Amino acid sequence: MDSKSTRQGLRSLRTQLRPPVLEVRDILPTVLVDEFLPVYDVSDAAATVVEADVATTWDALMQVDLIEVGRTRPMVGLLGALRALPEVVSHLLHGESPPQAPKQLRLLDTTKVSLGEGGWALLGERPRDEIALGLVGKFWRPVITYAQVAPEEFRDFAEPGYAKTVYSLSVRAIDERRTLLSGVMRTATTDEQARKWFRRYWTLGVGPGAHIVVSGVLDLTREMAEAQTATDR
Repeated sequence: MDSKSTRQGLRSLRTQLRPPVLEVRDILPTVLVDEFLPVYDVSDAAATVVEADVATTWDALMQVDLIEVGRTRPMVGLLGALRALPEVVSHLLHGESPPQAPKQLRLLDTTKVSLGEGGWALLGERPRDEIALGLVGKFWRPVITYAQVAPEEFRDFAEPGYAKTVYSLSVRAIDERRTLLSGVMRTATTDEQARKWFRRYWTLGVGPGAHIVVSGVLDLTREMAEAQTATDR
């Protein structure tokens, strides 16, 4: 066999032995936040490592009380109160009693509350993996105007003058005893006018405030999961 044939044979052998190339999408699940809002104007993320397995961390996330987050994290409570104040004033001006705050409010509980009273739409849930909540509204107004949008219509909703927000919370195993708990918030606007108003709203403190709220939820979830893990040992 001449040298040229030998080189061709070696190239052919290397091709046969080379492992298949895997794209990231082949080995990682598509996250819900990418499904519902792949293109966005602003985004924020927070994450924490939990000394507990995925199942324990997920169970804690589903049980975390958002009222307790506000009670134990004063800044979160203050931000919630400031956001709710215009709604309270609006009720009073119309001779109505402000709605009573629930004694407990878990993530899935928010999907059973009206949008004007702190409710969210459940866009999707993968148990022990990820949950995505969404809202469509004119968030920059003192009293927010919401749009009722079904989950299957959320991604393509494009009525002018609105912003679409997704909150995604997920758990990913680091190893058998540790979990990465993450929160992602994304917002997209439907036209240039809404984009202008939302950017003002975001810049005037709402961006950092959203980060504080998500971090508060993750911190309390971590504490609950680690406490449960310590009890189970």
